[in-house]
Amino acid sequence: MFDIKWIRDDPEVFDEGMAKRGLEPQSARLIALDDERRAQIAVVQDAQTERNTASKAIGKAKASGDETAAQEAITVISKLKNTLQEGEAAVARLTAELRAELSALPNIPGDGVPAGVDEADNELLRTVGEPTKLGFAPKEHYDLGETLGQMDFETAAALSGSRFVILSGPLARLERALGQFMLDLHTQVNGYMEVAPPVLVREEALFGTGQLPKFAEDQFRTTGDHWLIPTAEVSLTNLVREQVLAPETLPRRYTALTQCFRAEAGSAGRDTRGMLRQHQFSKVEMVSITDAESGEAELERMLGCAEEVLKRLQLPYRVMTLCAGDMGFSAHKTFDIEVWLPGQDAYREISSCSFCGDFQARRMDAKYRDSEKKTEFVHTLNGSGIAVGRALIAVMENYQNEDGSITIPEALRPYFGNETKIEGV
Repeated sequence: MFDIKWIRDDPEVFDEGMAKRGLEPQSARLIALDDERRAQIAVVQDAQTERNTASKAIGKAKASGDETAAQEAITVISKLKNTLQEGEAAVARLTAELRAELSALPNIPGDGVPAGVDEADNELLRTVGEPTKLGFAPKEHYDLGETLGQMDFETAAALSGSRFVILSGPLARLERALGQFMLDLHTQVNGYMEVAPPVLVREEALFGTGQLPKFAEDQFRTTGDHWLIPTAEVSLTNLVREQVLAPETLPRRYTALTQCFRAEAGSAGRDTRGMLRQHQFSKVEMVSITDAESGEAELERMLGCAEEVLKRLQLPYRVMTLCAGDMGFSAHKTFDIEVWLPGQDAYREISSCSFCGDFQARRMDAKYRDSEKKTEFVHTLNGSGIAVGRALIAVMENYQNEDGSITIPEALRPYFGNETKIEGV
């Protein structure tokens, strides 16, 4: 969320950022709303000053025995009561309206973010490894999983509807192994603290990271006042909400393996077969909380941590710099990692690492004390470290054998008792 004072000081810069997001200029409308709010604040302050003056006059008049003057001052206060009530109500209404308008606007793209409207305008940063050549016609993961008898979409649909899956036997173990492998890598090598957070959160947590109010239809809500997290970014980033952190505690790096839940409201007809786009899925998330100077460097570090997962699994991938139109709502800059899927003969997203600046921190009121003991908003980052279900797909398709079995990557064999292959049950 943006500071209206900054918008007033730099309206051109703000509108240029909105234009990169494909939006019309916003500053004039917001400043006009703020002007109206400020005018009402001035009315209230003037009325309060007049009321205080009248209150003092009552005391003086009564002390001197001047009942006429005292009654005149009482009459003034009585008239000011309505002015104050109406003014305070107007200030509250306009403040809420301004906050709602500001909270609906996406973050401004950072320097170096490509211009563009969708994924076709993203820029290739690097490619690591060559697309896997199998020497036979590769199958997609759902064909492999169903033939193995360990991936069941039909029973899942009977239980829960579309976009759910049941994994069993070695494939269920493979998914579990992938999650444990990623957690071990991030905690033992990459310096993240493992957290086991709630997957049910309150509305203010989703507001803090930017999923609400704009993207309510993409979330699952309980019949109470809780929401299911679409990513552990929500729980982990909100660990610092409404706090003032000591500078020596930064950066803070958190990781978690959780179930995630997404309504996929805008994906009708996309990836309807298989596990690529599910309502419920596992993901290892990374979150960093930094000071105002360290965010860009932390983004590069986080990206390297996510890449290391794929390097150790020996999966070919590429890194894309997202254009302004394809970035998430809260992102200032984003890198996507796309893994090679032989069954689709295409690269597909498996991780997204974003630097959000102080955008989320303002929504969460999360601050730190700088070297001069002044309070500043923290900067936040989040990244998939990585999506477990999509990693499962990538392993299955890249390590498939002609007979339908799956070779277990070397990095995962310790989690399989050093077994080397997944076969039908």
